[in-house]
Amino acid sequence: MTGYYKKVFNELEEQINELLFEQDNLLAPYEKVIEILLEKTAKLKDYALKAGFKNQQEEIHFFKQINPKFIVKLIYYNAVYKIETKKPQGAKAVKKYLNEELNKLKRYFDNNLEFYKYYGTNNTFIDNKLFV
Repeated sequence: MTGYYKKVFNELEEQINELLFEQDNLLAPYEKVIEILLEKTAKLKDYALKAGFKNQQEEIHFFKQINPKFIVKLIYYNAVYKIETKKPQGAKAVKKYLNEELNKLKRYFDNNLEFYKYYGTNNTFIDNKLFV
C-alpha cells in the first residue's frame, strides 16, 4: 500500500514544482496547487477506503505518516493563498498585516504544542486513540 502513496506523492511534488516554477501571476499557481491537492487527497481517501487496512498498525501508519504529508501541503498552500489575497497595499500596512498573521500562526502552534511534541518525538502510546 505504501508504494501507491509514494507514487501519488511524487506526482504531486512534480506538479507543484512545475506550477510554481512557471509563476507569472502570484495567485494563479496557488489556486491550481490547491485544486490539485484537493484532488490528490480525495484520491488518497478513496484508495484507502477501497483497499482497507490489513490491521490497526497499518491504519495508524496511514493516518500518522502518509495522510499528513498531503494534508500539510494543503494547509500550507491554502494559508499562503489566503495571506496573499488579503495582503493590503503599502509597506507599513503589509508589515503590520504579516506580523498579525505570524501572531495567529504562533497562537495556533502554542495551542497545539502537546500534539506537536507527541507527533514530533514519534511517541506511540496514544496512537490508537488519535489515529484510528
